[in-house]
Order: sequence, then structure tokens, then C-alpha cells
Amino acid sequence: MSNKQHIIDNFDPSQPGLADATIYGLPFSSEDSEIIIVPVPWEVTVSYGAGASEGPEAILEASYQVDLLHQQYPDLWKLGIYFDEAPKHWEENSAIYKALAQPIIEKLEEGEDIANFPELQSDLDKINEVCDLLHKEVEERVLYWMNKGKKVVLLGGDHSTPLGYYKALAKKYDSFGILHFDAHMDLREAYEGFTYSHASIMFNTLKIKEVKKIVQVGIRDFCEQEVATVKSSDGRVYVHTDADLKADEFEGMSWKEKCNRIIASLPEKVAISFDIDALLSWYCPNTGTPVPGGLTYEQASYLISQLANSEKQIIGMDLVEVAPGEDDWDGNVGARLLFHMCGAFAKSQGLSVGEKIEFSK
Repeated sequence: MSNKQHIIDNFDPSQPGLADATIYGLPFSSEDSEIIIVPVPWEVTVSYGAGASEGPEAILEASYQVDLLHQQYPDLWKLGIYFDEAPKHWEENSAIYKALAQPIIEKLEEGEDIANFPELQSDLDKINEVCDLLHKEVEERVLYWMNKGKKVVLLGGDHSTPLGYYKALAKKYDSFGILHFDAHMDLREAYEGFTYSHASIMFNTLKIKEVKKIVQVGIRDFCEQEVATVKSSDGRVYVHTDADLKADEFEGMSWKEKCNRIIASLPEKVAISFDIDALLSWYCPNTGTPVPGGLTYEQASYLISQLANSEKQIIGMDLVEVAPGEDDWDGNVGARLLFHMCGAFAKSQGLSVGEKIEFSK
């Protein structure tokens, strides 16, 4: 009997999660886990609400209260999910350079040109450099786990954090698409002067030639430059706004039909990028840039499951912009969504997650 099987046989998944164990209270080491969560506690270029850098810790804390018997993926926990330890300087640099960014943002909001303020311009240059360094370190960390045969999920932090993750995927796959759940297109070029702004993640991702298509779902906010980027992408960016999705529903199209259309538009290999503000705001009341409207939790999880059940292959996932408030609600939603995403990822990768638990109807 393997050491991992011995652990499974002697672990009671019905008991409360072990607080001294890894995420979801699981008793596995990184070596015994199929899925590795790489936390990136980072939010340097935040321009509205703050707190996303605390998202990974909030999700970790809330995860101990998640029941491990998932209806669709009941054996998911047996695969092992391990919460990696982020280098301490990521969180430290996030705090330092976030403080440097605020005066820059304030001057821009006053209509000033940063070039007229040499000290602020110098700080802006430093911020762009340290963000670039983060993405290289994230790429290196993700590749470290991928090279060990692990399925890696990135947990932000703000939405700038997965860029190095996509570059790591590009080292492993010569062609893939991204299913992008978000209230925002995130196609702004160097938003507020920050090359690696959270609002520029998909603009920067388009520079990765291996990313053949970005299919956006739940979009409610965008600017003229972003629309121009979509229009000039020659179909490389495909947008499903929240308004269009709801109009289809109001006019008789089922969510299943809509999901089938979304999935059909994706390439064979797909990474999922999930900004929590794609959901209705009551699921994520403290996220950084909330927008009215959005998907229900069930709509989002259904689409992810349908993708896992399709002939397409999920090759990666990130969950970003979860920001805790005074209670643990945002972390709770994030932890449950992450668990579901891990199940879909594992199933799509051909790992055994058990058969869906059916109840009499």
C-alpha cells in the first residue's frame, strides 16, 4: 500500500478540516497532491477598492469549512490539493509598491501628467520593473510544479497576477485559449501608466503568441480603446457581454445552449481565468471594482463543468480579485468556487474524481 493510500484510508473527510493541514484541511504533502495552488498575494496597481492581496489567505482560512464531498466530484479530495507557500517578498513588495503607486494614481485623477513630476515618474518606472520581476518569478514557480507533473492553479491577488502563469503554460503548450470570466475586458493598454495593471492583463496576454483566442464571459464595463482592440483582433477576442447573455435568456435561449456556443468557440486546449467580479456582487461584495449585474454562482460553475465534460481540455486555471471584508463571506465563496474549479480541472485532465452523486427527483 502506498503512503498516499494509507493517508486516504485513515482520513475521515466528514470531520472538520484539519487546521494544521493544507488547504481544505487535507492531510497531503505537495508530493502526494495532484493539484498545487500557487498563491500570489499582490495588488500593487489597485485603482479602486483594495484587499485582493489578502484573497489567498482568506480563501485558505475559509477552506477548512468546506465539506469535501462535492456532488459532481466526490473523490476530488483523494487526489490531494496542496497550498504552496508564496515567497515572503511577494507580499512585502506588494505593500511597498502599492504605497508608491497611490500618489501616482491621485495625480492622474487630478488630470496631471506624471512626466511633469520626476520623482513620481521614477516611482512609476520602479513599479513597472518590480511587476515585471514578479511575473518572471511566478512563471518560474509555476514551471517548477508543472515539471513535477502537477496540475497548477494560480490564486491571486489582483488580476495582473496570472501573466507569468500564462507564459508558463506557453512553454508547455504551443496553442491554447483562455475562457475569461470577468465584469471587465481588462484590455486597457498600460492603464494609469502601469504596464502591468490589473486592467491590462488581457492586453498583455495578447502579446503571448501561443494564446490563440480569449473568450470573455460576463463583461459589463469597457472603454473605447478596449472595444477597438476587440474589433481589430480578427476574432482572437470574442466577447459575451452580460447584457447579451441575459437578452438571449429573456428571448428563450437556455443557459445550456449558450454554454455550448461558448465552448464551441474555444480552441482544443483552454485555461480558465476567473475574476470573482464576473459574479453578481452579493457573492463578492468586497471585490475591488464591483459592477451591477453578473452571473450567478450556478451559471458559472455549470459552464465550467460543461467545459470539463466536453472534448476540450482544461490545461490551467486562475482565480483572482477575491477581497475579504469584515466577515468571511468573500473567502467562503472563493474557497467553494476554487474547489469546484479544481474538480473540473482534474476531470478534464483524466484524473479520477468519482461519479456524480444523484438524488431522486
